[in-house]
Amino acid sequence: MKNQISYSPEVRERAVRLVFEQQKEHESQWSAIKSIASKIGCTAETLRTWVRRAETDQGIRGGMSTADRERLKELEQENRELKRANEILRKASAYFAQAELDRRPK
Repeated sequence: MKNQISYSPEVRERAVRLVFEQQKEHESQWSAIKSIASKIGCTAETLRTWVRRAETDQGIRGGMSTADRERLKELEQENRELKRANEILRKASAYFAQAELDRRPK
């Protein structure tokens, strides 16, 4: 497995900003990405991913923004927790209902 390098948000933002500023000077966005990636020390694919995410967040490219993705993740976790709680309550209710039926009348 390859070592993963963690880049600070400032480095990511600067690299993406450089791509947006310098893509007019290159023949394509990909060539700008390759040029800038070699200068900051990351792979071109990593920088391309950052650029795509920034384009989505800015509304330039379609898709789910980072904020929407985080909110969806939170809602999915809340949904899982509520389903677990409902299952516990359903089982407890069935247990107590059965206990009530099994109780001997006086």
